[in-house]
Amino acid sequence: MKGPINIRKALRSFTYAGVGIFNLFRFENNARIHLIACILVVIAGVFFKISATEWALVVMQVALVWAAEAFNTSIEKLADLVSPDYHPVIKIVKDTAAAGVLILAISAVIVGSIVFIPKVLLLF
Repeated sequence: MKGPINIRKALRSFTYAGVGIFNLFRFENNARIHLIACILVVIAGVFFKISATEWALVVMQVALVWAAEAFNTSIEKLADLVSPDYHPVIKIVKDTAAAGVLILAISAVIVGSIVFIPKVLLLF
């Protein structure tokens, strides 16, 4: 009788997800741009000694943008497989998925501005 959780299966799932994260940053230019932005934000967070609440907001924004980028990439790859040639509906699907990433990136910039602009202004 198996237990309620199959540990091997769970570990295998984490491995697949890890490969997906690796491939996201390896092959997707926009994901690498978001990674560089994340590194800069972490450096700024350490420099300005942001609070635990501010860290939580920043981490949530970073995670949301990366997750959106992963979903967008998945949708684009699947759309390319389903319809390798140009199709107006596939274009709408891809554009809409990219819009989701843009919406979250704008949200991240707004949250980052709320957290960091007051701290930058204190330097002057």
